[in-house]
Amino acid sequence: MVLVSAVRDYISRMLQDISGMKVLILDSHTVSIVSVAYSQSELLQKEVFLVELVDSISKSRESMSHLKAVYFLAPTSENIQYLRRHLVSPRFGEYHLFFSNILKDTQIHILADSDEHEVVQQLQEFYADFVASDPYHFTLNMPSNHIYMLPAVVDHSNLQHFSDRVVDGIAAVFLALKRRPVIRYQRTSDIAKRIAQETAKLMYQQESGLFDFRRTEISPLLLVIDRRDDPVTPLLNQWTYQAMVHELIGIQDNKVDLRTIGKFPKDQQEVVLSSEQDGFFKKNMYENFGDIGMNIKQLVDEFQQISKSNQNIQTIEDMAKFVDNYPEYRKMHGNVSKHVALVTEMSKLVEERKLMLVSQTEQELACNGGQVAAFEAVTNLLNNESVSDIDRLRLVMLYALRYEKESPVQLMQLFNKLSSKSAKYKPGLVQFLLKQAGVDKRTGDLYGNRDFLNIARNMARGLKGVENVYTQHQPLLFQTMESITKGRLRDVDYPFVGNHFQQGRPQEVVIFIVGGTTYEESRSVALQNSMNTGIRFILGGSAILNSKRFLKDLEEAQRVARTSNAV
Repeated sequence: MVLVSAVRDYISRMLQDISGMKVLILDSHTVSIVSVAYSQSELLQKEVFLVELVDSISKSRESMSHLKAVYFLAPTSENIQYLRRHLVSPRFGEYHLFFSNILKDTQIHILADSDEHEVVQQLQEFYADFVASDPYHFTLNMPSNHIYMLPAVVDHSNLQHFSDRVVDGIAAVFLALKRRPVIRYQRTSDIAKRIAQETAKLMYQQESGLFDFRRTEISPLLLVIDRRDDPVTPLLNQWTYQAMVHELIGIQDNKVDLRTIGKFPKDQQEVVLSSEQDGFFKKNMYENFGDIGMNIKQLVDEFQQISKSNQNIQTIEDMAKFVDNYPEYRKMHGNVSKHVALVTEMSKLVEERKLMLVSQTEQELACNGGQVAAFEAVTNLLNNESVSDIDRLRLVMLYALRYEKESPVQLMQLFNKLSSKSAKYKPGLVQFLLKQAGVDKRTGDLYGNRDFLNIARNMARGLKGVENVYTQHQPLLFQTMESITKGRLRDVDYPFVGNHFQQGRPQEVVIFIVGGTTYEESRSVALQNSMNTGIRFILGGSAILNSKRFLKDLEEAQRVARTSNAV
């Protein structure tokens, strides 16, 4: 429960020592951090009767001196200015200020000077500057996530802002875990190197006192890698529950907006999918789609049994029992209808978009060789009228990544067919992907055909057969974790920063993917951790991707690159 419990602990400490009625004031970033870790009913139990955003509360003048204000904000200059204005004419009885990361001395002085009415009771740094979507998976929710694809000459100031935010987020994770790591990065990525070096500078020089925790025998490892080393994983259709919901409908801060897919009662338009708050989801989040259907049927059957027993109310005692159990019954009703709605919608999309057909070819492209058969399969799907534009584009991208060197002529034929079939297809997007993440740019053995051990492993897998053709793909991250576990991660590919080297095998590893993670990768991490190898892995990234978001970032980077003509 590492990350989620660290954030929950911070929020509890903020709220429990302040007695009486409270208003919790957040910004657009910290609202995600809190909403993922704490439910509204839990906030109510801590006497939080109002949750407001710092910019909207600035517009109101109404005095509420009976409330105590608890601010939890990112330490940005914009937030400091908001606070300054709030403190000059205070509306609340007390002000308790908490910041999600390290404050600058100048910011503390500004706040001290503004507190003329002496309403500020405390000012603290609580390092929950990341969204802990699962126990071993965090995201920084970066809005301009495409920036990692641009070289520094194109957009220097935005790139600086991007890497500063990533460094702050990584620093907060280690401050929350009370650890200082040794740092390694992917050699072929400029942005990974930059972030690794700036993180080291912060932890070992600028704020070395803050990171001076009790030494563990073996330091934890921070490994910074680049999304472009594995562009295949975010392009694939998914067939396990959590990843599939994100791919087909979309998950934002552990919430799913059902309004995009149909008409639902008001209390079900936005539903929570959290392993912390939903037992059925926790049990099934990594299960494949076929099994989910069976398990939901079981859930519905159980619910029907309870409904029947509730209809059989004959005595006063029965009535009292029903009233006592009613909240639990309502909760179960909401849970059953949520999962039924999600699976029904996904089944519809699978059928409409012929995803089983599409996905079979995607998995073949990702996992198995055979260029002739692959070309034929992709061509057939491009000609199939039921296949959507986005699926056509992804198929051509997956083919291009796999066979860019082997079959340039066929690749051109696929480009031409794609542009004639898809009106929305932007010319050059596949070529831009190859420029960003083609074979010459990658470090890892993405297709298991460079390294002898991987070739042998693939042959063995081919001989044994695959349990499920739709989930045979394993992200490159799986190999990376395996290399770390066996002490085989090569220094030449993943150099250390500075003179801080690893003594022995680390027990804690944080892998940060610049450019974003996927739920398929977080599933890999959870499965790896469940094997109890003596190493605990945590996965983090600048965003949580599905194919739509990955393509949007790619398009945006291409647009910026074109206008600057520098890539």
